[in-house]
Amino acid sequence: MNSIIYGSSGKNTYNMKPIIKIKRVYDEPRKIDGFRILVDRLWPRGVSKEEAAIGVWEKGLAPTTSLREWFGHDPERWPEFQKKYKKELKTNPEMDRFIESYGDKKLITLVYGAKDEAHTHAIVLQHFLEEFF
Repeated sequence: MNSIIYGSSGKNTYNMKPIIKIKRVYDEPRKIDGFRILVDRLWPRGVSKEEAAIGVWEKGLAPTTSLREWFGHDPERWPEFQKKYKKELKTNPEMDRFIESYGDKKLITLVYGAKDEAHTHAIVLQHFLEEFF
C-alpha cells in the first residue's frame, strides 16, 4: 500500500497526483469515473444510492448552508461565491482528512446534483483540490 508523504507546504508530495474530474449525479456512472465522491450537503433528489454509484459522501466539503442559500445558483453571484467558497475551503478542517483519505487515488470524480453545470461548487472544489495536491 502506498502512503502519502506531505511536505512542509502541506501538499501531497507523493509522486502521483490524482486526476480530479466532476460529473452530475444524474449522468450515468461509468468505470472511467474512478472513485466517485458525492460533494453535496444534501442527497440529490430522485437518485438512489445504487444508481448514484457513490464510493463515499463527503458533505463536509460542500459550501455551508448559509453560503449555498446566499448563492442560490445566481450566475451574477458566481464570482463572489467562488471567493467565499475558497475561503471556506481554506479553513475547513475536513480538507486535511480528505487529502489523507483520498490523496493516493489515481482518479477521483466529484459528483454533484446542481442543474447549472457552469456555476457549481464542484468546479471550485475541483480547482482547489488540483492546486492542493
